[in-house]
Amino acid sequence: MRRGGSALDQAEAAFKAVTSKPVEAAPAPKSQTPPAGKELVSLRLDRDVLEHFQEDGPGWQERINAALRVSAGLE
Repeated sequence: MRRGGSALDQAEAAFKAVTSKPVEAAPAPKSQTPPAGKELVSLRLDRDVLEHFQEDGPGWQERINAALRVSAGLE
């Protein structure tokens, strides 16, 4: 008996090889580190501190965040 199978079997195998969708690799596991971004928190600030950051209008929350980053040595 021949190892390659019949001509029909070989033709079918060749046809399947070129017409089948390739198997997609499984997605890489997600990192265990938390995603970057903002987190909603409740924070009590002295009134004068809050007023200081709100004086320049919208964006006061980002300004507080920037000041905290500098104070924490992250910038």
